[in-house]
Amino acid sequence: MAKNIFYYLLFIIFSINANAMEDVAKPKQIEWPFDGITGTFDRQSIQRGFKVFKEVCSACHSVDRLAFRNFAEIGFSEAEIKSLAAEYSVNDGPSDDGEMFERPARPSDQISGPYANEKAARAANNGAYPPDLSLIIKARADGANYVYSLLTGFSTPPAGFHLGENMYYNPYFAGGGSQLAMAPPLTKDGQVSYSDGTEATIEQMAKDVVNFLQWAAEPEMEKRKNIGISVMIFLAIFTFLFYLAKKRIWKNVK
Repeated sequence: MAKNIFYYLLFIIFSINANAMEDVAKPKQIEWPFDGITGTFDRQSIQRGFKVFKEVCSACHSVDRLAFRNFAEIGFSEAEIKSLAAEYSVNDGPSDDGEMFERPARPSDQISGPYANEKAARAANNGAYPPDLSLIIKARADGANYVYSLLTGFSTPPAGFHLGENMYYNPYFAGGGSQLAMAPPLTKDGQVSYSDGTEATIEQMAKDVVNFLQWAAEPEMEKRKNIGISVMIFLAIFTFLFYLAKKRIWKNVK
């Protein structure tokens, strides 16, 4: 009897999970420059992606694990970094009078978010809390494809779908029944102007901002992959030398 109950519970659990998986569309599969053991960053795309983040996403989201000086890694000059930092203000202090104050950001400062605290963020977004995007690519399964699909996946809900008030339909949104409080951030081609002449379609802007967020989540990726390849080559050579040594030492043993 107990065994039957156990199997029945397992059947219910797997049925619920299967239904949940059916409700969420599988992310679109995109070929990314950072994929694979030899993948690298597309720095031009990352710079464009930061422009998309700055002009679109930063109205609600932060990337507070990034400091302005980190942008040197993707090709920003020292002057460009100082100019970028000067566009932001940060809280500092206390002063000699014991008061906190605002000052222009410096290259060593982290990029501040749009809200002072979580309550302010929820008040401005109908109770929803826009997450920090510094690690969003690593925080989601198939993160890069998931974020790309989410950005390009807003659509009209199918017939019979109950959409909540002030909610938006997106079949790729996991954990919310395919509806979320975030309005479509990328709404039209040319929403952002690229200085390098790249056509700013919705798909291109989504790819660029994903490239930026991938770099933000794992800026050391290229170094890690290079070390991994070097270690594998070393181990292969070492294994071959051990094999030759073994053959020589045991050649007279029968």
